[in-house]
Amino acid sequence: MRQFKRYLVTSALPYANGPLHIGHLAGAYLSADVYVRFQRLMKKDIVFICGSDEHGAAITMKAMKEGLQPQQIVDHYHALFKDTFQKMGVSFDIYDRTSSPLHHQTSQEFFSTLYKKGEFVEKESEQYYDEEAGQFLADRYIMGTCPKCSHGEAYGDQCEKCGSSLNPTDLINPVSKLSGSRPVKKHTTHWYLPLDKYESWLREWMDTGMLDGKELHDPADWKNHVLGQCKSWLDGGLQPRAMTRDLDWGVDVPADIPGHEGKKLYVWMDAPIGYISATRQWAADQKKKWKTYWQDEDTALIHFIGKDNIVFHCLIFPAILKAHGGYILPYNVPANQFMNLEGKKISTSRNWAVWVHEYLEDLPQRQDELRYAMIKNMPEQKDSEFTWKGFQEANNNELVNNFANFVNRVLVLTEKYYGGKVPAFDESEEIIGPDDQYEGSYHDSELLRLFDDSHELCDAIRRFDFRTGLKTLMDISTKGNQILQFNEPWKNIKEQPELVKVVMNLCLQYVAALGVLCRPFMPFTSDKIRHLLNQKPIEEKGELEKMLNELAEGNCLLKKGHKIGTPQHLFTRIDDATIEKQIDKLHATSVTEGASVASDIQIVPMKEEVNYDDFARMDIRTATIIHAEKVEKADKLLKLTLSLGSEQRTVLSGIAQHYSPEEIIGRQVCLLANLAPRTMRGIESQGMILMAENSEGKLSFVSPAPGWENGQCVK
Repeated sequence: MRQFKRYLVTSALPYANGPLHIGHLAGAYLSADVYVRFQRLMKKDIVFICGSDEHGAAITMKAMKEGLQPQQIVDHYHALFKDTFQKMGVSFDIYDRTSSPLHHQTSQEFFSTLYKKGEFVEKESEQYYDEEAGQFLADRYIMGTCPKCSHGEAYGDQCEKCGSSLNPTDLINPVSKLSGSRPVKKHTTHWYLPLDKYESWLREWMDTGMLDGKELHDPADWKNHVLGQCKSWLDGGLQPRAMTRDLDWGVDVPADIPGHEGKKLYVWMDAPIGYISATRQWAADQKKKWKTYWQDEDTALIHFIGKDNIVFHCLIFPAILKAHGGYILPYNVPANQFMNLEGKKISTSRNWAVWVHEYLEDLPQRQDELRYAMIKNMPEQKDSEFTWKGFQEANNNELVNNFANFVNRVLVLTEKYYGGKVPAFDESEEIIGPDDQYEGSYHDSELLRLFDDSHELCDAIRRFDFRTGLKTLMDISTKGNQILQFNEPWKNIKEQPELVKVVMNLCLQYVAALGVLCRPFMPFTSDKIRHLLNQKPIEEKGELEKMLNELAEGNCLLKKGHKIGTPQHLFTRIDDATIEKQIDKLHATSVTEGASVASDIQIVPMKEEVNYDDFARMDIRTATIIHAEKVEKADKLLKLTLSLGSEQRTVLSGIAQHYSPEEIIGRQVCLLANLAPRTMRGIESQGMILMAENSEGKLSFVSPAPGWENGQCVK
């Protein structure tokens, strides 16, 4: 496998017209996060890019259905995505959005370059037009019967039953989703990318990994279903594909191009460019050079996606990149297949899904339990399935009985026998090991075996075989448990104290190794283990590389005499009642095909009108928080001391569940200074700070520009 100076990893941009479900996690996000965290632990230069895909017909359809503007829809889901990913520990370097000005600029620059190079074919065609609605219909605005499988509710771009890619004119008995009427064909002009022109080099690149005399990738490293789907498209002959649409929501065709009026970029033209615009934004924020990651041949570009996006990332986007010139092509596209749920396909339209943000609310502080279940059942080579009973079993039998039990027993025995300190030992002492109950010396066998197992885990992640990597992690925990069981320190502590020292020291090294090795899969558990061992949190700056070097040299990861922390359980059992509640919820909230799903968007209505005199009576001033502390026996309240320049105020604010006292010291705020004082919990509050609240109930400070003087009026 080729070595690169740097890695650029992208996850498919989630489409901002609905929340994230577990199929999304298993398809494109946890696999990428495992890979990225691993490479950081190996001290690689790697950037993890993602963002919300906020254009396209489905969003305008959602907006019409909800009686909202498209911007309100994407703002809601973008905020929900960011919060959900952060809580699940998906460690993007940047999570951007395609409605940003920089993305619009980047997409238009791409389009202009292709236009000026003559890469587009401009042609007139007949497309469906809704005479009642008075507009051309985007692909998703049209439904009809699939010509390939006869499914009666196929979209104009794809049949979700058989997976076939379609054109709207392929549909039998098409119907407009805007008015329900039968659309008519009407002439319109668009710019097409001539994929047939690129077919020869795309086939060579896909089949051999070679292009222009250079080896860009090894097809043997790609998944069979990825290569198979691309080969099927190539064998069927590529056709020109329109890169523009007649829409009113999206990225405008550049104004200097004749005929641009009313034209937007096709979402599959602008969405992948979102990877580039997000990288540009990240580079600007970090003061880096973005082109190094997109245009240098020593960069590996890796796309993590689901199987429904394979052709776009393996054929269409590479064609766009090469036609533009100067960009690298993907080194690998390790697309996953689909995850099913309780024997059925996950369906957002039928509400047959486990929504991630709801899981986080229903089972708080159990992010790693879900990550474990998703990775264990990741659909890497074929479709897989999630069941709530399987989730419970994996947690109780594997995470609790194996992993957590081993760590807890080691720490409890260390506390009991050695006062919580790593024991010194006689290096010549032999112990019984887990493989065929061999006998061997500590350094000559066990640390090197731990190195070998750790190396095997690393190799699996490099191959994008995350299920095997996770299994190897659990095998290491099992071996640690076996070392304890075979040598029975609780029986031998008096008769063979030197043996017990070796055993306990070795098991502590296993726990320390697990604290690093579990990081890509279960980062929150990694933090807990490091805390239990009284070690600094992992920063993902080469800690795994350092650990492997230590083990290869036969060195301990925890030095003798090191004081560990107080033993605690890493995981707890999940009872039947909790699982039954989730199963009941799934069935209770699902709907039949075609029935409407209740909106999950709550827009706060405007309050009644006030006149200017009412507003003018409010004295709003700029201020700075100079001290903050929690209020005793009040979960929501913080006691703030504010500086208004000429005076200080004490204000109680219900933000304790959103901000810690430490993180808001020095924060500039806006204060309603002439609000009548109010006493709460025995403390007089002298005003109220202004906060913004989004649809998820998350609070944000309303603040003046940085450096603004305290005590200034807000008008």
